[in-house]
Order: sequence, then structure tokens, then C-alpha cells
Amino acid sequence: MEATIERATLVKALGHVQSVVERRNTIPILGNVLIQAEAGALSFTATDLDIEILETAAADVAQQGATTTDAVRLHDIVRKLPDGAQVRLSLDADQGRLRITAGRSEFFLAVLPQADFPTLAADDLPVQFSMETSALRRLMEKARFAMSQEETRYYLNGVYLHAAPEGEAGPLLRAASTDGHRLARLETALPSGAEKMPGVIVPRKAVNELTRLLQDSDETVTISLSETKIRFNFGPGRLTSKLIDGTFPDYERVIPKDWASTMLTENSDFASAVDRVSTVSADRTRSIKLALESDRLKLTVNNPEAGSALEEMSVDYQGDALEIGFNARYLLDVCQQIDGERAAFSLSDPSSPTVITDPEDKGALYVLMPLRV
Repeated sequence: MEATIERATLVKALGHVQSVVERRNTIPILGNVLIQAEAGALSFTATDLDIEILETAAADVAQQGATTTDAVRLHDIVRKLPDGAQVRLSLDADQGRLRITAGRSEFFLAVLPQADFPTLAADDLPVQFSMETSALRRLMEKARFAMSQEETRYYLNGVYLHAAPEGEAGPLLRAASTDGHRLARLETALPSGAEKMPGVIVPRKAVNELTRLLQDSDETVTISLSETKIRFNFGPGRLTSKLIDGTFPDYERVIPKDWASTMLTENSDFASAVDRVSTVSADRTRSIKLALESDRLKLTVNNPEAGSALEEMSVDYQGDALEIGFNARYLLDVCQQIDGERAAFSLSDPSSPTVITDPEDKGALYVLMPLRV
């Protein structure tokens, strides 16, 4: 194997794939990246046995072949080379080393055989459809903050992706996530071919990796899936992941359909106020109280150990006087998902879930459970 590739192109490709590699693993080859040199291109593949990422980059291939080497170390070497450098990768099969040269720099890395590198088989993926990358990126980016971190509730450790045939604007593709304290539901028009897709739970790591990878792609993404695996093809990249084997809860049951009061507020001003007063909140609960009355909101925090804080702001509020508590961190997380200038809160009473929406994005809805304060 022998190929020459531009340094920036190589850094980008390795940066995309090496992040899936677990820094600590008991199988040495899982710390490696599979490098394959074919006509006019180098492909790089990394896996942790649950997720596999492949990226292809244009290169001048003098000799075809394949090998594997330490993914993180190779990325670090290439990243530190000067801009504009032409990087030559060549395999010395006799000595079992990969030679990396660029200008006056020369490195040798140990290799392991290509035949030992595991692949994530995903040949039988009966459902396939395509959608705009920006639409998929929106679903994943805005839903992922509410994914659970508790391993005991493994079925909540991801984003539930499913078809909803009864949407107000026609069939919808929905992404939902919840950790039991907050819920995110995002929707977009159902792509052609997705009508018969099974409801699947995309694992947290795959969601985070996909979100990162889609930042550099503006093309159409093709999604192929079965009940056990899902594959995303976009531009020069491909991500394949196992799915979570579990049943996602009926999240629609916790979304209130009626409420007694509504509050409309400037999102950035509200987020800044919450951030300020929560400075003295208890680290464990991060509780903050919202006191609402006609066109006025009072935010308060009382922490016996640290002190107290109060801030008032003008809002558009319709309803009876109401006091309700929330986790300040959760409030701020939702505010970060709001793209429009204003956020709409639909409230019932101090013990019922609150619905938060973006008036400029009808396909986004968030639910927060209140706290006792």
C-alpha cells in the first residue's frame, strides 16, 4: 500500500472516524483505524463493535492495499504536520510498520493485519429513504439534550425515531427523547419510502457522532434500517450503528393537551435571567421558582447555604397568578434549542408538566416536569 494525500484532507477524515474509538479497550485492534487504498481514494474505518464510521478521501494511490494502525496516534501525528503538507503513507509489510512522511518529517507506526479488523455487518436493511441533511441534523441536534444518562434505563439512552402517519400537516417523521424529567419531540415531513419504517431507538453515542459528522455535510443523507441496525450515508461518509433493543415509552401520554395559562417571553432575556439567579442555587437540585402574574415574571432562588437571588422581567402572560419551580439547568437546555426570538410556555398548575414551544418552529415541542420549591 502506498498513497499520497493532502494534510488537511487527511486530518478531516481521521478526525471524523477516530472519535468513535474507545480510548480504553481490551481488544487492541479496536484502537486502530482501517486504511484502504483503492483507485484514486483512501478510505478510513473505525469501530467499537456497536458503531462503525467510514470516510473516503481523494488521494494519489501508487499501490493499492490495506492495513490498520493506531487511530488516535496517527491523527495526532498528521494534525501536527504543517499546513499544506503532502502526506505519504506506505506500508512496510516485512517489518510490520506504516511509514508516514511529509517534507523532512518521518514516522513509523506499528500495524495489525487488515484481516483481523472487525466489520459491522449491515447487509439486510430493508427500509431505505433519503432526506435533506439539514432536516436530519435538526432532529438529532434538538432532541439529544433530553436523552437519559442512566444506564439502568437503557431504552431511554438514545433518540426514538419513528413515523407518525396522523400529523396535522400530513405524515411526519418524529424524533423523541426523554430522561423522565424533560422531553423533546421534533418532527419534519415524512420522507418518501419511510412509511413502513419500524420505530427505532438510535443510541446516544451514535446520535452524538452523527450530529458531529453532519456539521460538515450539506448534501442529501440516505437512511437504511432494519429493526436491529441503522446506516446513514452522506457525502464521503457512512455511519452504521446497532439499535437499542428495547421499547420506548408512550411519550405522547405525558404531553398536556390543555392548559390554564400561557407565557410568551423573549428567549435570550429569559435565559440570561435564569442563568443569573441560578448562580446561588443548590448544586444538586439547581431549583428556581417562577412567580407569574399579569405581564410580570419574578424569578427567585433561596439557598440556605449560599444566599438568595431575585430578578423581575416583563412577559406576555395570560392566566391566574401562578408559582412553579424548575431545574434551572433544564430550563437553560430548552432555551438553547429555541431558534426564534421568543419562547412560549403553556402551564396548568405547580405540579403538572409544562410545554415549551418555539413560535417560529411548529415542529419542535419540549416538556419539563416541575420541582417543588
